[in-house]
Amino acid sequence: MSIVIELKKQVVDEITDKLKKSVSTVVVDYRGLSVAEVTELRKQLREAGVEFKVYKNSMVRRAAEAAELAGLNAALTGPNAIAFSTEDVVAPAKILNDFAKKHEALELKAGVIEGSVATAEEIKALADLPSREGLLSMLLSVLQAPIRNLALVTKAVAEQKEEQGA
Repeated sequence: MSIVIELKKQVVDEITDKLKKSVSTVVVDYRGLSVAEVTELRKQLREAGVEFKVYKNSMVRRAAEAAELAGLNAALTGPNAIAFSTEDVVAPAKILNDFAKKHEALELKAGVIEGSVATAEEIKALADLPSREGLLSMLLSVLQAPIRNLALVTKAVAEQKEEQGA
């Protein structure tokens, strides 16, 4: 086998591995962004622990099929970049969606969320979810509400008994 084919196989294996290991993957069309804008986007993604790469579509198609994500192939037309996150499911979707709102040239195309192919609309819906910390604080306030209400009722009963006794 030639060296070129062997190198291409290594790249396909690398992409397949990233698709399998990532909890969230987002495919975007970056046509129309300036170099400075792409650099800013890469910086934001890197700070969140998200890897942002550009691969040939033919290699990504083969990797998607190997990772049993062939539904992703429909989005692989034109110049694409792929954001991989192995830690946070929401981070790439949120960062890319916010960036796309400011820069119309960036287009969310599709993605993979915890092993399932997702449409652009599903990626945008994921981006609109609150952060993990926000969700935890909402849960905490819901858990505290019954105790808070019990304390308020107990205080009101105690004040009422004081008034009756005086």
